Amino acid sequence: MTAEPDGPQDRLRRFATIWSRAVYQVTSTSLTRVEFEEQLLPLAGRLSQALLARTFDAEEGRAVGAALVSAHCTDPEALSRSLDCVDAYLVLYCGEDGPQEDLRARSARLQHAMSAGYAAALRDRTLAEQEAIAWAAQTARSAVAEALHDSEARFRAVFEGAAIGIGIADLDGNILQINGALQRMFGGSEQTVRGRNVTDWTHPDDAPQVWRLYDELVRGEREHYHVEKAFYRPDGTVLWTNLTVSLLRDADGRPQYQLALMEDTTERRLLNLRLRYEATHDALTGLPNRTLFFERLEKAVSAGEGQRFGLCYLDLDGFKTINDSLGHAAGDRLLVEVADRLQSCATAPGEMVARLGGDEFVALTTGPDTEREVDELAARIMNAMIAPVSVDGRELTVRGSIGIVEGPAGERGPAEVLRSADITMYRAKSAGGNRFELADPEADLRAITRHGLTTALPAALDRSEFFIEYQPLVHLGDGSVRGAEALVRWLHPQHGVLGPDRFIPLAEHTGLIVPLGRWVLDQSVRQARDWQEQYGGHPAGGPLRINVNLSPCQLTHPGLVQDTVDILERAGLEPEALCLEVTESALIGADDDLLKPLRRLAEMGVDIALDDFGTGYSNLANLRRLPVSILKLDRSFTQGMQQFPADPVDLKIVEGIVSLAHSLNLTVTVEGVETGAQAEQLRILGCDTAQGWYYARPGPPERLHDLALVDATG
Repeated sequence: MTAEPDGPQDRLRRFATIWSRAVYQVTSTSLTRVEFEEQLLPLAGRLSQALLARTFDAEEGRAVGAALVSAHCTDPEALSRSLDCVDAYLVLYCGEDGPQEDLRARSARLQHAMSAGYAAALRDRTLAEQEAIAWAAQTARSAVAEALHDSEARFRAVFEGAAIGIGIADLDGNILQINGALQRMFGGSEQTVRGRNVTDWTHPDDAPQVWRLYDELVRGEREHYHVEKAFYRPDGTVLWTNLTVSLLRDADGRPQYQLALMEDTTERRLLNLRLRYEATHDALTGLPNRTLFFERLEKAVSAGEGQRFGLCYLDLDGFKTINDSLGHAAGDRLLVEVADRLQSCATAPGEMVARLGGDEFVALTTGPDTEREVDELAARIMNAMIAPVSVDGRELTVRGSIGIVEGPAGERGPAEVLRSADITMYRAKSAGGNRFELADPEADLRAITRHGLTTALPAALDRSEFFIEYQPLVHLGDGSVRGAEALVRWLHPQHGVLGPDRFIPLAEHTGLIVPLGRWVLDQSVRQARDWQEQYGGHPAGGPLRINVNLSPCQLTHPGLVQDTVDILERAGLEPEALCLEVTESALIGADDDLLKPLRRLAEMGVDIALDDFGTGYSNLANLRRLPVSILKLDRSFTQGMQQFPADPVDLKIVEGIVSLAHSLNLTVTVEGVETGAQAEQLRILGCDTAQGWYYARPGPPERLHDLALVDATG
């Protein structure tokens, strides 16, 4: 048993649902099936009303048929399914109780009316679309014609008004058409240019690929190419251009014409050449500068097998003095004169002179025989510098130091060669200047190592790479240990343990000697305090003394006294346990300002030792004005005592120094004691203390502890 719809609206909705399901699959619509059903529901209502109306109106059927076309049900299958649906279900769901035969007859008439309305609407729609297409086609043809006309007008305007030159030629190279810009670029009449053939425009500076690219284009193997090309104008002058050539094909794709676009770059090229010259030449002297020199040097050192090079690196001696005394203008005139002289020395093929900057010049020679040529070049340069230079009425003597590097090409890079020449030049300058030196690989390595150590010093102190060894100070009378000298060492990550002679001069040069010296003093004083806590002082009474070296830079540092006081107080060490050693050369000619901090330290109780005594030229009488209490006799006076019999001259000298020192209440310490005979002789001469390998080599602090215990136990 089936459930019937409750009322007319329910039955109408059921009819619309069946209708939408039948037609939806053949309808071109973006609506969903439910949305499409809602669109058919009013049409179903109109059919229902027409079916039940007192007077039949076929217009309602035609309206429903036309509405189907408007709903995009234009597929013939959509009409067929709609008619089937109306025939089968309209009377069933929309007909009330009444004569079924009349309702079915009226339903058939509605179907005929729907078909007529559907056909008429579909015909009108088709005619409208055809008319729209015809109008669009006409509009398109008009637009194409207008666009073609505009395009030709624009091309003509571009062709004639373009700032760049434009030319059209056939595939044989005959020039067919040119614009005004191209005519002006060549400077002739239009007929003069049009009468030429492209292949006539060759130039000696043409790149090798220019005409190869041209041949490929006219054969149709290439669509376009871009090159820089020079042309001869009718008057013989040169026109430089950026040239772009394109291939023009016909409608079937066959090559037909060639189109050339030319940009005049003549002025730009001249400007670039000028800028290039200014960028590669020194503004003051006109010589090649560092940039151009490096280009030439790179070519020289990378030349083929059998080629050699020679380099002279010149630095003027005393040029800074001239600048400081006469002014930079005078210095510039001197440099110009020197540059002219150097230029006259390097005139042979393969030779050049350049200014690197300041008063540094280089001369380069290349070829297979530079071993001889570079020496001759250096000699010519030295001879050219002999004659004085007149500047502002003054005759200035000019001298220079030259470093020479010579060798085969292919073994070293330009930077390495220049560095070797620079190092060699400074070696010549250190030897007195006004000379030239040949590069020495071992000397270069030493200089490079020295530079590496210099740059590594600051970080080495931060990384705690320094440590201290101690060499005992022994009393010559009883052999007891009276203290030790602190000697700093550097545990370098690559070079191992380095002695102070390797890095102290570098630290003094860089100023790092002040923080390094402060660190050595602090560590040494702490160690002296530890010795005292372990086993007290030396057998004769008094504390074990620690000797620390002071460099000349530390002597002039304003914080010397305060740093020393702070270090002693922090460690809790008495000043009498500290001795500061100062070299004799540092105090030669010292004024009161330099001696003042030493006097203040001496007044506090710190001993001051005059180290390396006898190596300088100080007057012995000046010892009275120096705040020293100890003389450390240089080992050069005692080396002759290592053998028996001792050198009598050395004996007299040492005896005299000891006698004078004792008369001034100074004690005498001797360095470099290596034999027992030497130690005994020094004891007889009256020396007080000694140090050297005979007693102990420098070592860790524990070694001094062991020696002190031996002395204490006798």
